[in-house]
Amino acid sequence: VQLQASGGGLVQAGGSLRLSCAAAGRTFSSYDMGWFRQAPGKEREFVATISWSGEDTYYADSVKGRFTISRDNAKNTVYLQMNSLKPEDTAVYYCAADRRLSAQVMSIIPETSIDYWGKGTQVTVSS
Repeated sequence: VQLQASGGGLVQAGGSLRLSCAAAGRTFSSYDMGWFRQAPGKEREFVATISWSGEDTYYADSVKGRFTISRDNAKNTVYLQMNSLKPEDTAVYYCAADRRLSAQVMSIIPETSIDYWGKGTQVTVSS
């Protein structure tokens, strides 16, 4: 599956952004999906994952209550709604997909185990 993330940009602290990740392929609904991010000088880290059905979601502690992951299987798209943004949320955000691994497993394993990655989209939060 090919993934294309979009929706990044520059926003002031306290603002909101919605990221989208469009997937090419007829089997999108069979993939668990996730968002990860990489800040300058840091390793890429888990942000949120969602099961293929959308019923199960998992979040990093740093974004709980502020970010919401969702998906529309009819549109082959996964979203990340980001509210109450903080300067420390500044990073390149990547979407990822895997058909073998569950959303829960994707949230805890090394990212190198995840099969598919899209190109990132830059999110910059100014103070």
